[in-house]
Amino acid sequence: MNGKPGKLIFLGSGTSQGVPVIACDCPTCLSTDSKDKRLRASVLLELANFRFCIDAGPDFRQQMLREKVGQLDAILLTHEHKDHIAGLDDVRAFNYKQQADFPIYCSAAVEKALHREFYYAFEPKPYPGVPQFLIQRIDNQTFFINDELRIEVIEVLHHRMPVFGFRIGNLAYITDAKTIAPKEKAKLKGLDTLIINALHEYQHQSHFNLEEALALIDELQPKQSYLTHISHLFGRHQDVSKRLPPNVQLAYDGLSIDFQYFD
Repeated sequence: MNGKPGKLIFLGSGTSQGVPVIACDCPTCLSTDSKDKRLRASVLLELANFRFCIDAGPDFRQQMLREKVGQLDAILLTHEHKDHIAGLDDVRAFNYKQQADFPIYCSAAVEKALHREFYYAFEPKPYPGVPQFLIQRIDNQTFFINDELRIEVIEVLHHRMPVFGFRIGNLAYITDAKTIAPKEKAKLKGLDTLIINALHEYQHQSHFNLEEALALIDELQPKQSYLTHISHLFGRHQDVSKRLPPNVQLAYDGLSIDFQYFD
């Protein structure tokens, strides 16, 4: 089967506080290296006829402006934490430009959170100008967008919270994972590119640390891996990069990578 070329751009590679962290004077937060400036974790995927984001955190507006995104076709949500959904109010710009409700792909739990956090968008007679969402419910099953683009769901656990990762062709994106069941790992075999969270080097109750992320990479054997959802406690980009295997890189904001996908 011949794949089609796609591109992924890291809109943000930071953890829930971003980097630098407010009021922090650690070496990472004081770094002048642009690769140490991390907005909240999100990616933009550009395919032949479709452009979508995975997650829309508090920096969504800034990320859309930085990448000059003039049209966006959908957002896939991994889970309901604020650093992954807080920017959804700004889809109203796309509502206005595209003259359509905006498709949001999410689980039932995430949809419940959206009704709570963006209650004003779901009122029977909403205030003029509020975001207009078209909720597309998904679960831990493969689904298709526009009856063409195949998205495979990988369910992971963020402590006890289910989080959805996504596989598109030979690329998989997983954030906020601490444990992955064997049946879900089986969906990650044969990857060219794995993007996985690695908070820092210390143990954490709800995120992979570096050791755990590298062990998963060693088990799955993707051709190339990128670490994302990175804390300032991990250290500076240039220092951490020197300690990584050749097939593993730290992601950084604005990094663009190519991959193959299939209809």
